[in-house]
Amino acid sequence: MTFKPSRVLYALLSGAAIVAGLSLASGAQAQEKELRIGFIAPMTGPFAQVAKDMVDGFNMYLEEAKGEFAGAKVKLIVEDDQAKPDTGVTKAKKLILQDKVHMLVGGVLASTGYALAPVSTTDKTVYVASVPAADDLTQRDAAKYPYFIRTGWTSSQPHHALGQWACDQGYKRIAAVAADYAFGHEVVGGFQKVFEDCGGRIVQKIWPPLGTKDFGPFIPSLKADADAVFSLMVGPMSLQFPKQLRQSGFKKPIIGGGTSYDEFALPFMDDGVIGDVSALQYSAALATPKNEAFVKKYRAKYGKVPSYFSETNYSTAQMIDEVMKGTKGAWPGPEEFVKRMAALKIDTPRGPVSFDDTRNPVQNIYIKKVEKKKMFGYDKDELWNTVIKTYPNVSQFWTYGKETFLKQPVYSRDFPPCKFC
Repeated sequence: MTFKPSRVLYALLSGAAIVAGLSLASGAQAQEKELRIGFIAPMTGPFAQVAKDMVDGFNMYLEEAKGEFAGAKVKLIVEDDQAKPDTGVTKAKKLILQDKVHMLVGGVLASTGYALAPVSTTDKTVYVASVPAADDLTQRDAAKYPYFIRTGWTSSQPHHALGQWACDQGYKRIAAVAADYAFGHEVVGGFQKVFEDCGGRIVQKIWPPLGTKDFGPFIPSLKADADAVFSLMVGPMSLQFPKQLRQSGFKKPIIGGGTSYDEFALPFMDDGVIGDVSALQYSAALATPKNEAFVKKYRAKYGKVPSYFSETNYSTAQMIDEVMKGTKGAWPGPEEFVKRMAALKIDTPRGPVSFDDTRNPVQNIYIKKVEKKKMFGYDKDELWNTVIKTYPNVSQFWTYGKETFLKQPVYSRDFPPCKFC
């Protein structure tokens, strides 16, 4: 009888092939279940505190989720762009080509947003702008950037509402002082457009350079017949401008853009800012159970009240998690991810958030007044941005409607023109 090993050998080889196949499938599945996120923030330089708030906010949600979004292990890779758009592009390229990230998150300056959006298009990589507020990224240029979605706000979005509020308070003549770059131009533009459409007048525009520390050359030129000053400051400028303006003897109201009085700066301000008013989609003093829980947990963990930069990145992580839950932790591809995120309707610490058809949040805008008081059971009097009015479900197009709004130029240093200056 001749021994024929072929059947036995075939069985052994088949078994080995099945095991190898299962091993490869398991490896592929494991790879699918990792979500690599490239996080760009100015970890060094004048915006380092802002960057810390950004990373802390995202990480707090990630820790709550035990490091996984719907079973996909999250690998967060943080890169320092030093608040320089060119550096941001270099770091984005590294994250995409070397680290093979599924998406980019972050950036701070509007100019950084304008620089990173084309990278997302060229490299077909999702870019979730949690902070950069550059208007046109979700307006006239939205079609150019199909992998771009914003979870924060447009520069002008809260300031349309603030312009309406200022008009309703009876202000007639306002002088604007704002950081001289895209964000400052768009913030002033949004405020001016609504304020003047309501019958008010912007009687002056002053543009200190980004990073100005000494406002002495600018303050004396403020028009004496203005009812109030509208300011937009960022980074350390937020601390210096109101202090120096009050020290100069200015006693009229100061109305601020969102970053002028955000909680990243407010704890370092003195009582001279009490009564100042600003607008944004978030306030740490928002009196809702969800926000109170968020503030208490963040403060216990990091030793400070969360800023807008904290909340917007915490909520961004929440939104990414929600999308991944819908795919059971599998990466759906960039087009499908953006589509799914844009369809979200979600409750966050800032309140309800949905998205319009150009992938920008529709959300509450809060008019906030600086007050010194106790909040959320803390036993110390502190400065808080008390919400004094809520404009619900505010679109980036305000009440103008998308079609009408987009017929005008993007807000800039020269638009709207200062016809009453």
